[in-house]
Amino acid sequence: MRQHKQVSSLNRRPTVLYLVCAAAFFSLLLFYIQSSFFAGSFSSDRNSESIRVLSNFQSSVQQCVDNRGLGLTAHIIDHCKLILKYPEGTNSTWYNAQFKKFEPLEYSYDVCETILLWEQYRNMTTVLTREYLDSRPGGWMDYAPQRIAQLGTKKCTNKTLCEENLNVLLPAKPPFHPRQFQTCAVVGNSGDLLKTTFGKEIDSHDAVFRDNEAPVNEKYAEYVGLKRDFRLVVRGAARNMVPILNGSDNEVLIIKSLTHKEINAVIKTIPNPVYLFQGIVLRRGAKGTGMKSIELALSMCDIIDIYGFTVDPGYTEWTRYFSEPRKGHNPLQGRAYYQLLECLGVIRIHSPMRSKRREDWSDIPSREMISQAHAAALRLKRNQDSQRGDLGQFGNCKVWGNVDPENSGPVSGSPDMSDVRKYSNYNKWEVMPFESLRREAQDHHNQMQGVSLYKMDGNRLDDLVCVRHSLKSEAAANIALQQRSVSSLVEARA
Repeated sequence: MRQHKQVSSLNRRPTVLYLVCAAAFFSLLLFYIQSSFFAGSFSSDRNSESIRVLSNFQSSVQQCVDNRGLGLTAHIIDHCKLILKYPEGTNSTWYNAQFKKFEPLEYSYDVCETILLWEQYRNMTTVLTREYLDSRPGGWMDYAPQRIAQLGTKKCTNKTLCEENLNVLLPAKPPFHPRQFQTCAVVGNSGDLLKTTFGKEIDSHDAVFRDNEAPVNEKYAEYVGLKRDFRLVVRGAARNMVPILNGSDNEVLIIKSLTHKEINAVIKTIPNPVYLFQGIVLRRGAKGTGMKSIELALSMCDIIDIYGFTVDPGYTEWTRYFSEPRKGHNPLQGRAYYQLLECLGVIRIHSPMRSKRREDWSDIPSREMISQAHAAALRLKRNQDSQRGDLGQFGNCKVWGNVDPENSGPVSGSPDMSDVRKYSNYNKWEVMPFESLRREAQDHHNQMQGVSLYKMDGNRLDDLVCVRHSLKSEAAANIALQQRSVSSLVEARA
């Protein structure tokens, strides 16, 4: 009998054990469901709040366009998308031969993507540097040859070949910094400039950006001013840089696309700083050198005023203030995109087309509202991309590079430069002490922990090349990489 009881007791133990395990499993399952529910609920609440913020922002953008758009009206589709429309009867005379149609009178935009892209540009470096080529995968082998015309090869298997063609305009590190200037003027070439006398106003800015062959002399001084700090030029204009610069030894020349031996030969004879542009590729919106000039300025300036970027309604030709009228860009598309950028706080437009010139920008959304909209758009994007956790300001870094903070690296130049260049002040921006930057630029540098951000090939937000310059920035990079790895692991398990 006793033996029977012992056997019965032994049979009960596995049953109890199974019940305990089942209870534990059920508890874990319940905890997981509750956690998922609350996490989903929290995520849903955050998304709802982000959509509310963006919807309010869209209303402010709509009001801004209506007030400042010179006939343009904004039509909201949802919290991110809107359409800018010209009034019926607007004279669309620019004919696109490729698509066999006239320029349309309405344009669709994604405000969330646009604000993320342009606010990111406030932290960017827009000059090609040695550290970028060293850090980017295939930087010297594959990318450097794309910036050199007439090289004779698509790959630099011998790095020296590309170095010889780039050294004369390749600084080791960024020569310019975010927030280096408070106010900047970007001066286009529109004939509308002759209808105004913006000259003194333009010259009052901390830095002035011009493009291509636009002349700066006493003849046009009252219209476009005389101050000249930066000039963005296409390759064709770069060939004529000597007459363009016209004795202005300090004006910085930024070549938009490519260099080659002929351009390099001229660079070696002039005292001016010369660099290659490194920026995004805008496949939509306004295009051309003027837009690149705004990108360049945004990477250095707090406030950007643009002049000479508009044409009269009912135009028949694209006019320039210094030459005969010619066919050119599609101004309706350009003016719509510039108006959107103004209402996103990127630029301020100055034009004779505005019936009443006033220095009142109260109908443009405030920086606080723009910052809130930017944060909301970023949260939505990361939720859509299934990014978990806060990846911080380096969340879009696709590639990381390292630079010795104790080694400044070589300045641009080559042994065969002329004495004019060799003994000039052409490298002043590259050797400028950090302490000489304005306080806001120093603070921004410290906030970014000494990391330089570069775009790669397109207009994607998450294709940045990020270069560390200190132990502190290296620690931040490691944390960001760990967070990205954890996010990828969680996504793989989900």
